[in-house]
Amino acid sequence: MKTAFGLALMIGALALTTGASAAAPLSGQKGQKVTAPAVDVSQRATYGDASLRSGFTPDPYRVDMFSGGDVDATTIASGCVGMVARAPDFQLTYSAGSLPLIFGVTSSNDTTLVINGPDGRWYCDDDSGDGTNPLMSVPDPQSGTYDVFVGAYGGNGAAAQLYITELNSQVYGDSGGNNDGRYSDATRPNSALTANFGEYYLSAGFTPDPYWLPIYSGGSIDASTVASGCVGMISEAPDFQLTYESGSLPLTFGVEADGDTTLVINGPDGQWYCDDDSGGQADPEITFRNPRAGVYDVWVGAYAGRGVSGRLFLTELGR
Repeated sequence: MKTAFGLALMIGALALTTGASAAAPLSGQKGQKVTAPAVDVSQRATYGDASLRSGFTPDPYRVDMFSGGDVDATTIASGCVGMVARAPDFQLTYSAGSLPLIFGVTSSNDTTLVINGPDGRWYCDDDSGDGTNPLMSVPDPQSGTYDVFVGAYGGNGAAAQLYITELNSQVYGDSGGNNDGRYSDATRPNSALTANFGEYYLSAGFTPDPYWLPIYSGGSIDASTVASGCVGMISEAPDFQLTYESGSLPLTFGVEADGDTTLVINGPDGQWYCDDDSGGQADPEITFRNPRAGVYDVWVGAYAGRGVSGRLFLTELGR
């Protein structure tokens, strides 16, 4: 049976070893001993690295990756589970402040987290997040390097998204009831708020085309309160804000996600534009044939109210 580790474990209950762990020997044929593969935090992170300072924006910071590897995490430290890669999946260099530091993963498969902290200790979690997703919170984080491994519990790797936040451990407004601003008591969206997943400037003819942005859908506001024909649950703040210099090309907004998503856009003319399934496969898509220059505030809704990971794309070339 799987063991769920609470967030308090990050404080130190699982910090049982320092440095790179020596792997336990395995019995081989003809009486030989073979050494199990071990993780190596000196290797370059597979999915990149970043330097973040307390108060970073956008928050959460997200990294798309693939879970799993050939190292059994139980050989790293007591309480660690899942199969992880030898090299870190992501490396964070962090400048601490007064806020907590929280690591989490979203995936359709069962994932785990294994982190080597600036103190050289190992911290692990299995299911403290939503469903079978891991979540670890550091109440008083140290400045320094965090080497992050995203494990596959049953050994079956899958697409996953690591997120790092200082705002709240329940980033997606799950049953824990905590609030990070996406799930507020507001009844209407507010384009004056800072976008959840960033702001960008593009001019006609931009490259690369399409422009992609990892997002997470949903929120606490019923999009039907915005305008007739709008559906899904959206957040109070926009998910993305585009400042656009138009030309002669059309401008298309769309979403690709595993779940049913919607689009709600407030255009430079102050009008609301909404779509549900025009992109096919329960994906929304909105095209402005003669787009105006100005600010487009974009919300990605969850049709059934359940948020999912996905990607927002912007293109002038069409699908």
